[in-house]
Amino acid sequence: MSKGKKGGKRITRRQMTEIIEQFFSSQPGKRFSLKEIFRQLRLETHPMKMLAMDVMDEMAWDDFLQKKGDSAYQLNTQGQVQVGTFVRKQNGKNSFIPEGSDKPIFVSERNSLSALTGDKVRVAFMARRQRHIREAQVIEIIKRAKDTIVGTIKIDRDVAFLIPLENTFTSDILLAKRRLKGGKDGQKAVVKITQWPDETNKTVRGEVVDVLGDTGDNNTEMHAILAQYGLPYKYPKAVEEAAKKITGEITADDEKEREDFRDTWTCTIDPHDAKDFDDALSLKKLDNGLWEVGVHIADVSHYVTEGSIIDKEAQKRATSVYLVDRTIPMLPEHLCNFVCSLRPDEDKLCYSVVFNLDDEARVKKYRIVHTIIRSNRRYAYEEVQQLLEDNGVVDGTGQPAPPPTKKNPYKGEYATELITLDRLAKKLRDARFKNGSVKFDSEELHFDVDEKGKPTRCYYKRSKDANKLIEEFMLLANRTVAESIGRVKKGQKAKTLPYRVHDNPDPQKLETLKEFIAKFGYRVKTEGSRTAIARSLNTLMDECEGRGEEKAIQKVALRAMMKAKYSVHNIGHFGLAFDYYTHFTSPIRRYPDTMVHRLMTRYEQGGRSANERYYEELCEHSSDMEQIAQNAERDSIKYKMVEFMGEHVGEEFDAHISGIQSYGIYCEIDENHCEGLVSMRDLDDDFYDFDEKNFCLVGRRRHHKYQLGDAIRIRVAQANLERKQLNFEIV
Repeated sequence: MSKGKKGGKRITRRQMTEIIEQFFSSQPGKRFSLKEIFRQLRLETHPMKMLAMDVMDEMAWDDFLQKKGDSAYQLNTQGQVQVGTFVRKQNGKNSFIPEGSDKPIFVSERNSLSALTGDKVRVAFMARRQRHIREAQVIEIIKRAKDTIVGTIKIDRDVAFLIPLENTFTSDILLAKRRLKGGKDGQKAVVKITQWPDETNKTVRGEVVDVLGDTGDNNTEMHAILAQYGLPYKYPKAVEEAAKKITGEITADDEKEREDFRDTWTCTIDPHDAKDFDDALSLKKLDNGLWEVGVHIADVSHYVTEGSIIDKEAQKRATSVYLVDRTIPMLPEHLCNFVCSLRPDEDKLCYSVVFNLDDEARVKKYRIVHTIIRSNRRYAYEEVQQLLEDNGVVDGTGQPAPPPTKKNPYKGEYATELITLDRLAKKLRDARFKNGSVKFDSEELHFDVDEKGKPTRCYYKRSKDANKLIEEFMLLANRTVAESIGRVKKGQKAKTLPYRVHDNPDPQKLETLKEFIAKFGYRVKTEGSRTAIARSLNTLMDECEGRGEEKAIQKVALRAMMKAKYSVHNIGHFGLAFDYYTHFTSPIRRYPDTMVHRLMTRYEQGGRSANERYYEELCEHSSDMEQIAQNAERDSIKYKMVEFMGEHVGEEFDAHISGIQSYGIYCEIDENHCEGLVSMRDLDDDFYDFDEKNFCLVGRRRHHKYQLGDAIRIRVAQANLERKQLNFEIV
């Protein structure tokens, strides 16, 4: 810094403020005398010293600094220095999330200390005066979120480096040419960071730990997505070998200790390409006129003992990951597809919730028992759906099939059983919505891929009656298991159990929804009981169904919802309107379900309540891994979407606006539901302002408006596989 000047000009008050902020923020806890401050900042003229003292006095008044006596200052660390998580954004609008809070605080790029998303950092808060917003500066990176990076190797004569896949990474990574593990120019690799940047050296160095393969190869790209999120793309051999030693043999002791359902009609209903059948349904008419419906779940915890090598790997993974063209299982294939899978015509061990239901699907009695079953038939959802439609069950009406007659018997194998289960499921569904369960009929994007993983078709699948049949009985079983432990007499404490909890919607976002839908003539309740708000949301979904604004309204409504997670502290499940809910029905692919099975068995045998803190940590880990898996799944969908649309560059399509951001418009093609971005810089007919509250862009001169949900005609401009990004132009 020059003496009282900067760049040939005198230092302004604002510049002096920034200089002093930077000086104290980078040295929290240190006290400086005026003499030291003047010397280190090179303030030699009397006017500059007076300006600095004036600014520091104002900062002390704002509690940014503490004044010690008449001639010393230090950073006010009381409330000014905090620890939390860093979130890096591509546009430089990074943020800091303090521990115990979900409110982000802005961190500019120059104050980020090259922190990356997920890093645990210590920040100092800067004065609010300049921008009237709270801003933080990273002063220490306490713990890096990860030390491996995925990217593309580039070799240029004597220099090798890695170009990271993550757009938010601060720089390329310098590689030692002798440590490339055979990696070649243009190949994707996983690199371990050996040197992070610091104040004196900004270079990032690393060494290759695994070469994934050639860029563009399907296996390489899918493994790169997994590696990018720290998810495994190989199964440890030692764990697979341990799994292969498990035979699945049912012993005489197993038969003595379990209820036998092998003579009761039982089936599984799953996606057509599934191999891990972890749930089955049985049906029997009882002498008292009630229906006995068994929800039978693979007894994974019988085979995977707590603390074993298989259990430790499953706990670490916490969930199976479903990419477009493959499943990365939580358990070794021998267990999930063979030993535990409820395959037809094989005796299998289960943990079951058995209900006695009347014709209105009201639960008269239930029991939670260990069982042996033998599935009569394996169905795909499409088969069951076709059978229901062939017998007069019209999808979505909730109407049961007409009773069979000699002249018109039900068509299809085990049709009577399936139609009865469907009828009972529809009664359960009706009752659930009457009690305030929120009605979001989700659509899932699917791809048909060839033997090389290349997408040949892109389409949405909507949940039909066959899917809903299974869903309702799984929800009933999960709810019943949670209630059996959580619902206790007044004054008693429930035993520890992982719950699936879902908090009430964000009140501020509900108000945003209310204002947004008012433009279309709709109303929604934002205050009152959980049930009243949920019913109001359901009414809104019914009213806008089939209309042009339906998707836009559903998107804004979904944004108001909180994320479901796992916790031993039960707060109920808003979306389902259940006071008690857990996950019990998928232990092959979710670790929390295995935890619940173990605890239920323990309590059934008279065991004491488990350690609450230990299970809460497992719940937090499972929630985190679920989110990471979902991010990886989304990335695989984006990749296949871009790959599919790469064949259509230059073509035009009808679309609608599916998202509005400050940097552009997201548009979804009506025909195949592929989504791309129209960049703000391509909207060159006007200068557009982003109206975040009303989800629109508004032109300054002509006042043309781009609104969420608007119909639009686009041209595919570019399909960038490396960035997994489609770029559109407005026609």
